[in-house]
Amino acid sequence: MNILVAGGTRFFGIPMIHRLIESGHAVTVATRGRTPDGFGDKIKRLCLDRNNEESIADALDGSSFDVVIDKLAYSSNDVRRLLDHVECGKYVLVSSAAVYEHTGLCTSEDCFEPADYPLRWCERSDCGYGEAKRQAECALVQAYPGQKYTVVRYPVVVGRNDYTGRLRFYVEKILAGEPMYIDDPDSRISLIDEADAGEFMAYVAERDISGAVNGCCCGDISPAEIVRYIENRTGRKALLTGSGEAAPYNGYPAFAVLDTSKARSAGFVFCDVKEAVYRAIDSYLAEL
Repeated sequence: MNILVAGGTRFFGIPMIHRLIESGHAVTVATRGRTPDGFGDKIKRLCLDRNNEESIADALDGSSFDVVIDKLAYSSNDVRRLLDHVECGKYVLVSSAAVYEHTGLCTSEDCFEPADYPLRWCERSDCGYGEAKRQAECALVQAYPGQKYTVVRYPVVVGRNDYTGRLRFYVEKILAGEPMYIDDPDSRISLIDEADAGEFMAYVAERDISGAVNGCCCGDISPAEIVRYIENRTGRKALLTGSGEAAPYNGYPAFAVLDTSKARSAGFVFCDVKEAVYRAIDSYLAEL
């Protein structure tokens, strides 16, 4: 297939593109061209500014792809700016579990229905992350009703190459003996491994999976388990205080666990959450 990827030159975009190439697809990557990608002559490249409609039009008007994978849509206007200037057989939107306003131990895809939610044309800066992602989904479903699509909803992605430093925060604080504040150490959360996140995107692009689909590791984990593993590996105790620096996974509901039965029914097998988290922690410890 002829596949356009908007973004994809770092973090879980890297295993995604590697998988697409290995599967024999013709891959074109559209970015601003600022990040070296290491794919050599295995891909084609387009330079565009995703926030500039004129730049998008110059790069894409008149083009057609079997699949467009959009890793850079953070708002309704982002979706509009791209889909107004490219034709595709299927559009794959990287969304987020943040679209769910209410979560539990088994949060399924029907807990947020973009067809029933008021659409508002906006930029990412106009609202919070979760609302902006909701609006991106709404734009796709409501403004482009004839477009075949898949929306992939991920929780926080973990892995050695995570540039956000969220999981690394816990490692660095414990090693340094610095205080941190965890609002609910026993909350149960879903996470996804970076390799799985990338490979599942490629998997979705190749298959007839329609509508929204959750993706995350098997099982769930708590901040307390993350801290305990680091303590056991380092022999150092975490300094947990109410006055410490707020930990990155604060603010989650007591239960924020995704149901992945739709993805599993489609044949994809995710790795275990503790395996993914502990592997990432071990990689950080090896570097520090």
